[in-house]
Amino acid sequence: MKHFQSKFLIAAFMLYSYPSCASEELSVVDNGFILMSAMLVLLMSIPGIGLFYGGLTRSKNILSTIEQCLAVFSIAILLWFILGYSIAFGSTEGFLGSLIGDFKNVFLYSIDLNRVSGTLSEFTFVIFQGAFCAISACLIVGATVERIRFSALLISISIWIIFSYAPLCHQVWGGGFIDSVFNAYDFAGGTVVHINAAVCGLIGARLVGKRHDLGKVSMLPHNLSLTYIGACLLWIGWLGFNAGSELSADGVSALAFINTVICPAAAALTWMFAEWIIFKKPSTLGTASGVIAGLVGITPACAFVSPIGAFVIGIACGLTCLWGVHGFKRRTKVDDALDVFGIHGIGAIVGGILTGIFCSPALGGTGFKGAYASISGQVYGQFMSIIVTLVWSGIISYLAFKLADLLVGLRVHADEESEGLDLSSHGERSYSI
Repeated sequence: MKHFQSKFLIAAFMLYSYPSCASEELSVVDNGFILMSAMLVLLMSIPGIGLFYGGLTRSKNILSTIEQCLAVFSIAILLWFILGYSIAFGSTEGFLGSLIGDFKNVFLYSIDLNRVSGTLSEFTFVIFQGAFCAISACLIVGATVERIRFSALLISISIWIIFSYAPLCHQVWGGGFIDSVFNAYDFAGGTVVHINAAVCGLIGARLVGKRHDLGKVSMLPHNLSLTYIGACLLWIGWLGFNAGSELSADGVSALAFINTVICPAAAALTWMFAEWIIFKKPSTLGTASGVIAGLVGITPACAFVSPIGAFVIGIACGLTCLWGVHGFKRRTKVDDALDVFGIHGIGAIVGGILTGIFCSPALGGTGFKGAYASISGQVYGQFMSIIVTLVWSGIISYLAFKLADLLVGLRVHADEESEGLDLSSHGERSYSI
């Protein structure tokens, strides 16, 4: 009897000491919530970003833009299944493990129906994270539209997914270098998704070069109704993007959800009124762009700041991204065709820094991370995570586009560009004449 009691006490002690082991049990509620969130994130890529970008191009390039988004999405999903997930969420042992995961989950061969990640089926976690990888890759498309060779785009983004997206995902969300060294907050992808993709887009646009008729003919969007629909789908999908990143249906996911409604609304109106003052008329494109700016800005912050903090972040992102589309673009003289860096890069940088301020309990936030006990400390962590992302993504993106240029050439011929990529690259038209 005494022997039995001793074994019982030891078992009880182990259960108490290691609660994480006891929590490795599938929750039907959490699993269903994240599957729905994954569907919303997938909606952001197809059709959200395709329609948003497609409406912004000239009519002779809309199908090529949509085709690029669809092809890049498909490649991203397959690369995530083949290698990306394993790199992103593999072991963190050793110095190399802090930068990139191992290859134990290549082709997901070690995962089965019974394997659980937290309270989720690991398959659910895989596809949720894969949807993030896909939308990140699709964002890059907007920087180089209307003149990049289709094969070059696919090659360069494929390289970026394996060597930039997956490793940075590992460093931020997989317990790697950025998370362990800088204790930076990035709830849903300010660094991993938006800065990472924006840097790749900016470098790609710089290496591909300007559209040959830029400044000579009208570059106005051909169908802003499509852009409006795309923006609405992105906003709806973003609710799953941010709220789902809690990986549980709880109070934190509710906070992320409400902040993802408040911040873009504030940014949209800020951009609208700023345009109204500067250009004398508020535009649909500007208001829709403000929505995206606010969504980007709240992404790293949504679970750590109060609704008041989200409101202020929205105002800040509306103003800074408006400058990004006009002032930054003019200063760099890079033909970032659909303002990927101006909105996603600058919005995420501003949102990331402000996360370090408004996470303060004194300002209604949920508190600092790790050993940080002040706004200055947390802002330092946020700043350093941004610097690492800029440098890592910048180097990989440059090499990716350079390799694509070496293999197939980056740019279509001038006469193909004048004809439009719909016909010259894909042999079809979006509109009958």
